[in-house]
Amino acid sequence: MMNFLTRVVSLFFAGVLFSLVLNLLQFQRQITIFPDLVDNVFSSTWWVPPSCGFAAALLGMFYPYTDRHFGLFNEKQEWSGVMRCVAVFVGINQASAKIDFSNSLQFSLTLLIMSFGLWWLFDKSMVGLLLGVLFSFVATFMTQLLVYWELFKYSNPDFVFVRSWLPCIFFSASVTMGLIGRQLALYDETFLKNKCRLTKKYHME
Repeated sequence: MMNFLTRVVSLFFAGVLFSLVLNLLQFQRQITIFPDLVDNVFSSTWWVPPSCGFAAALLGMFYPYTDRHFGLFNEKQEWSGVMRCVAVFVGINQASAKIDFSNSLQFSLTLLIMSFGLWWLFDKSMVGLLLGVLFSFVATFMTQLLVYWELFKYSNPDFVFVRSWLPCIFFSASVTMGLIGRQLALYDETFLKNKCRLTKKYHME
């Protein structure tokens, strides 16, 4: 139980940290602006990092659960590989915030290739691909609902441009958090196996 809670808390804080870093990158481009005054409980942006943390914990726990459900076993990676995945994910977000393209189609294709490359380099599983696509669509839809409810708005009037990069960013986030969750789950499984082995040895003695 303690290992389960440790994984959840670790994933939650990782999601909160990523949301703060990525929000800073997008703020530099002045893409999203939250209204200063909203006459409801969401009167500020305090709810954004916890929401991202909750989504990260959900993804990080769901990926290894899905692997076990379908009988898929992922080889244990070094944490250096996980950190490279995180670095590429942040790089994709920085590219979306820094690079200017002539049209939204070119921008979308570039981010799509980069996001797919992230999945191909660090995941390559069909489960990871399907979960990433599903999460990207759901998260993009929820974001548009928040815009419709005026909980936040885009400073860029080209909504097609904004929606072109949102699914790619959410897909990359899903792959990254899934990889972190799988890595933590592997350590948890190793701990349980060692515990069972020690218990059997104790009873044999």
